[in-house]
Amino acid sequence: MTAATSNGIVFARCACRSAETGRQLGARCPQRGQPGHGRWYYDAHVPGPDGRQKRLRRGGFLTRAAAEQGLAEVLELDGPDAMAETWTMKRWLEYWLSLSEDRLRPSTLRAYRSVTRTHLIPWLGRFRVADLDGRRGVKTVQRVVDAICRQEVADGELIAPGTVHGVIGVLRSALSEARRQGLVSMNVAWRLRLPRGARPLAVAWTREREALWRATGARPPVAVWDVEYVAEFLEGVQDDWLFPLWWLIALRGLRRGEAVAIRGTDLDARYRELSVKRQLLVVDGKTHLGPPKSAAGVRTLALDEFTNQLLREHRRSQERRFASTGRNPHGYLFTQPDGRPLRPDWLSHRFRSLVRKLELPPVRLHDLRHGAASLAGAAGVELKVIQHDLGHSSAVTTADTYWTVFRQLAHTGVATTAELLRSHARVRMNLGEASQA
Repeated sequence: MTAATSNGIVFARCACRSAETGRQLGARCPQRGQPGHGRWYYDAHVPGPDGRQKRLRRGGFLTRAAAEQGLAEVLELDGPDAMAETWTMKRWLEYWLSLSEDRLRPSTLRAYRSVTRTHLIPWLGRFRVADLDGRRGVKTVQRVVDAICRQEVADGELIAPGTVHGVIGVLRSALSEARRQGLVSMNVAWRLRLPRGARPLAVAWTREREALWRATGARPPVAVWDVEYVAEFLEGVQDDWLFPLWWLIALRGLRRGEAVAIRGTDLDARYRELSVKRQLLVVDGKTHLGPPKSAAGVRTLALDEFTNQLLREHRRSQERRFASTGRNPHGYLFTQPDGRPLRPDWLSHRFRSLVRKLELPPVRLHDLRHGAASLAGAAGVELKVIQHDLGHSSAVTTADTYWTVFRQLAHTGVATTAELLRSHARVRMNLGEASQA
C-alpha cells in the first residue's frame, strides 16, 4: 500500500517472514492491509547541504496519516534541517569521512575511520544529528563520554584519558563540518567535561634503570637514551650502510618518514643546508608520498661541517652506484642497496634489530628524534630554534614533549638557579651547627 505526493511517498511495510525461506513477505503477506499490522514509512528527496538531492527515509509510524504528516513536516524544512532531523549520526559520520578523503593525510584518515568505527558509531550512531544540538545535545554527548570513561581495557584498567580526548577530537571535527553545512547550530563536543590525565612522562635511560630492566624486565612506559647511549649506538653502527641516516636522525631529529623521503637535490652542500619538503607514509600496506605532518614540517635545516661532508659523500656514492642502472629514479638520498625506496616501517624494524644486536636498552626509532631535541636543549639551543628544526607548529609542543628528558639539561638548570640564589643569599655550609627545631 503506497500513497504518493508530488515530493515523496508513504508506504506500509511489515516484518513478517516466510517460514520456509526466512525472507520478508512484503506485498505477499496475507495480513497486509489489516488495521494495526505493520508500520508506515515515508520516502522523500530534499536538497542536501551540497545542493544535491538527498534521499530521506523514516518509518515506524502506526498509521498512514502519521506518516503523511511526518512527510509534510520534512518537506517544509530546508535541506540541512531535514537531514539533521532524519539522518542518524552513523550516516553523517560515514558521509563526513567520505568528504574528508581528499582533505586529510592517508594516515590521519585511517585513524579517523578507526575511531569512528570503534567508538563513535557504537555509542552515537543511533542518534539523529539534530539530537546532538543545543543543551540537549551537550547532555547526550556528556553521558556518552562518561560511559566511555568507565570502559575497561586490557588487564581491567580503565580506558586512557588520552584515548578519550582523541575520540572527542574526531567528534569535534565531524560536528564542525555539520555546523558549517547548517545541520546543527553549535558544536556540542566543545562543551564537555573530559577526563584529566597526564601523558606518560618521558625519562632518560640511566645505568640504574638499565640494571633494573635487565634484572626484572621492568621498564618505564616512555624512556629515551641520554647522550651516552646515543653515542654508544652511533659508535656501534658506524660501519652500517645506513650510518649517515642514523646520524642525521640522531642529530637533527627528522621523522622517519621525512628521512626516507629526502632526495639528493634536497642537500645544499655549499651552504650546508638540508631541505625537508615531503615524507613517505605506509597506510594499509601501501606507500604514499606527501607533505610533512604539518605546514611547519616544511623547513630548512642547518648542518655542521661533519654532517654536511657525511651526507655529501653518501650522495656521491649513491650517484655512482645508480648512474648506469637507472634505479632510484626519484634520486632518494637513502635507499635499499638495489635502489628501492626505504619504507618507514622497515626502517623501524631495522633500528630495533640494531638495538638488540648492540644490547642497548630498548627505545623506538622515533625516540632518536626525542633525543635530538633534548640534546639541542642541553647544548643551549634556544627553544624557538628547536621548534623550527623539529617542524613543530607550536613551541608549547616542543617544551612539553622534549624539554625535560636529558639529565644534563636538568642539572644545568638547577645549578644556574642555585648559583643565582646563593649570590643573593649569604648562607654557610655548616649544617652541624644549625639549631634543632
